[in-house]
Amino acid sequence: MKILVLTEKPSVAKEIARVLGCTQKQKHHYEGPKYVVTWALGHLVTLAEPEDYDTKFKTWNLEDLPIIPDRMKLKVMKETSHQFRGIEQLAKRGDLAELVIATDAGREGELVARWIMELIRWKKPFKRLWISSQTDQAIREGFAQLKPGTDYNRLYQAAVCRSEADWLIGLNVTRALTSKFGASLSAGRVQTPTLAMMTDREAEIRQFRSVEYWLIEADLGTYRAQWRDPKTGDSRLFDRERADALQAKLQGQQGRVTQVTRTEKTIPHPLAYDLTELQRDANKKFGFSAKQTSNVLQRLYEQYKLVTYPRTDSRYLTSDMVPTLLGRLKGAAIGPYAALAAPFIRQPLAITKRIVDDSKVSDHHAIIPTGEAISLATLSADERRLYDLIVRRFIALFRGPCKYDETKLTVEIAGEKLYASGTMMKEAGWKDVYGASDVSDPDKDDTGSEDDITQLLPQVNQGDAVTARSVRQLTRQTKPPSRYTEASLLSQMEKWGLGTPATRADIIEKLVASDTIERQGSLLRPTGKGAQLIELASEELRSPELTARWEQELERIAKGKGSMEQFLSGIRAKAGELVSEVKRSNAAYKPHNLTGSKCPECGEFLQEVKGKRGRYLHCSSRECSYKREVDGQLTNHRCPQCHKKMEIHTGKSGKYFQCRPCNVVEKIDKEAPSGGRRGAAKANRQLIEQYSDQTQLGSSLADKLMAALQKKEE
Repeated sequence: MKILVLTEKPSVAKEIARVLGCTQKQKHHYEGPKYVVTWALGHLVTLAEPEDYDTKFKTWNLEDLPIIPDRMKLKVMKETSHQFRGIEQLAKRGDLAELVIATDAGREGELVARWIMELIRWKKPFKRLWISSQTDQAIREGFAQLKPGTDYNRLYQAAVCRSEADWLIGLNVTRALTSKFGASLSAGRVQTPTLAMMTDREAEIRQFRSVEYWLIEADLGTYRAQWRDPKTGDSRLFDRERADALQAKLQGQQGRVTQVTRTEKTIPHPLAYDLTELQRDANKKFGFSAKQTSNVLQRLYEQYKLVTYPRTDSRYLTSDMVPTLLGRLKGAAIGPYAALAAPFIRQPLAITKRIVDDSKVSDHHAIIPTGEAISLATLSADERRLYDLIVRRFIALFRGPCKYDETKLTVEIAGEKLYASGTMMKEAGWKDVYGASDVSDPDKDDTGSEDDITQLLPQVNQGDAVTARSVRQLTRQTKPPSRYTEASLLSQMEKWGLGTPATRADIIEKLVASDTIERQGSLLRPTGKGAQLIELASEELRSPELTARWEQELERIAKGKGSMEQFLSGIRAKAGELVSEVKRSNAAYKPHNLTGSKCPECGEFLQEVKGKRGRYLHCSSRECSYKREVDGQLTNHRCPQCHKKMEIHTGKSGKYFQCRPCNVVEKIDKEAPSGGRRGAAKANRQLIEQYSDQTQLGSSLADKLMAALQKKEE
């Protein structure tokens, strides 16, 4: 008898089949003497659509809402039904006695497998493969230590609850808003409170009124000191006359140092990465979107087997991993990392609670290297950057703390107190891994003011005399709150428990795709449509507290502490309440993207909408299907600054490329050969042929160039 192994992706199936000795490749599976390995294509099975319950739901009508089936049905996804049928046929084989779930080791991976098992009516025993890396060793060890499938029933229940809750809330509220206000308005259990946070921030920015203020800074010769209000400790002066008076009072006056405080401070090494922290760092340092980081990380995990399971929410390792850490460090000690790891390879690693803590690991430990050998040259630029972050963070775990001296001075001049502070590095410790000389802590938000003075202080003692050689006023303006970057938005989503590390990137992309938020360089901001959507949505739905409570309850269900039935009962009741609130609403929706142009077919005003290939003019009437392209379609030409696709426009001087996020403009060279890369290669080849004929060299150089061009074209 053989064992059926169900994986989530064909690439994973191929690797597991190789390790298990399944050498016979069939259309829907690999087969060997003991195992048959097949694969899903992500989700092969999904929740049924409203029209699958009743054909009347094909048309969106407010009167038909809420749609709350007594029992949720499943259906095979049409696009991938061929693979489902293949698995279904395998399940009927009499020589398969057992099934091993080898989908991603997490909530969604469990759902992928269980729904397939439900529709193929798998009644035989099943077990669970639970591994945190895709190396050959991890796969072999995982199959040697398979867990009973029923151990993960609670995880499956939590996954079902999440999926049904998103269907019941998202589908009903989206249909209600769209039907009520005659516009495509998408709402959801997680995306709506996320959007609400952004619109709240935008409102703060709009309401903000900048105020001018002044700082008083004195040059004391070898360092500078800043005046502060003795009552409030604030260095800002909002009264110009008082600032002038203080400047005049201090100018040229003598005083003395009244207090010197020196403190040795330490910054322990940063914790290992979880997915959200890695997404934040990649966004800050490289401008990666959260989705981009997830995709690159998945390749490092799945294709190259260089890192451990990516969709983790833990920043700690488990005690059973300790014997493997030295091997992982040796495996990662290549290229630029060899010298950084060398001091630790010849001695026992210092393992602390800041590295290993079983109590702080749930399903998966932190993201670290697997120790697999690889030539770094085989990685793409993005893969190399992300791998660099992970390896350096891993090496930093075994370095000592960063130690520095912080000195604070109080100076009294003419009865006024001024303050100065400075730092001096003593031991770089883990910061050597990054070549950093500052004393910032990567695990803490930067709350320092830009008004603070950063300087190196000389040796100063209490009682030293000082002279205010020059006193100057620094003019500043109060600034509004910053718009969210993906890094700061991920932090807020994590703080409020909105989504999971595995889903937050998709939530952001969904908001962008629905035209409720937009990217402006590295910043995110709500669109006019997004702002109106929040005004129309229920106050309860846009509150992060409600969604956070739901997420906490899902975690409780996964741990066996919560009730699936109670959770779904509450969700069903809440879906009905939210729909009723939309029905009672007296609000109105005005399309934010309405243009002054009218539809040539029905006379209604046209809306400007974004499509995959650029912008379109679309009739605002839901009964009319008129649509046409507008100037500014996307091309495959990339921006030299942000590398995104550029739009093509027509101006007085002809056509030109423009990057909408960066506003970079490039003139289109009329002399350039047509046909893209192949056209350019053809033109180059013609020039080489012409040159070699004229010079009668027969030239080996020309031959080599020709060969290189032909190879490039191939």
